[in-house]
Amino acid sequence: MSDERFPNCRIHPTALIEQAVVLGDRTSVWDSVHIRHGARIGSDCIIGEKTYIAYDVVIGNFCKLNANVYVCAGVTVEAYVMLSAHVVFTNDRFPRAFDRTLDGLATSDPTEETLHTRVCRGVTIGANATIGPGLTLGEFAMVGMGSVVTRDVPPNGLVIGSPARLVGFVCACGPVLVKSAVWGSDGDSAKYVCARCGRVYAKSASGVVELQGPRAHH
Repeated sequence: MSDERFPNCRIHPTALIEQAVVLGDRTSVWDSVHIRHGARIGSDCIIGEKTYIAYDVVIGNFCKLNANVYVCAGVTVEAYVMLSAHVVFTNDRFPRAFDRTLDGLATSDPTEETLHTRVCRGVTIGANATIGPGLTLGEFAMVGMGSVVTRDVPPNGLVIGSPARLVGFVCACGPVLVKSAVWGSDGDSAKYVCARCGRVYAKSASGVVELQGPRAHH
């Protein structure tokens, strides 16, 4: 599996990669993927089968996109992000097939009304989730499978449901640190320790903030 434009990547022969696309070293692109012109994808990424990445989308290093992910124009994905199977992004404030004068189809190109979404470092989005337009998902946030996200998610926030609601905060390594109900009743000086990695967090105005990194491996 190769493409002479990307000698240090693994490209399935059925993948369609348009002109002016950038792929970082050691990135794998699997069967029936479509990457539109101008997209920039970092190193050491996995782009799963039948995934669509729109023009000028930016994806950072060490990202995993599972099968059938739809990344529309206007989306920026930072490093270490996981997009599970069938995740869908949206970017249109006024979604109609026709133009405003009913003279024909609306353009599919970005316009001044296209909203931009940022998926910050370390975010995980569960399978079949839908992300509304114009949002920011904070660092290490986690979106539960099947959720419909309609508002910003704070760093380390855990959201589930349709529409998605904040139910707690998670560690950078994944486990729940504290549920929202407990967080809301804890004092301002509360601390939370991850049972998995040992990171220590303090309560903050918007959620939690890391005070101490993970335990050293032995």
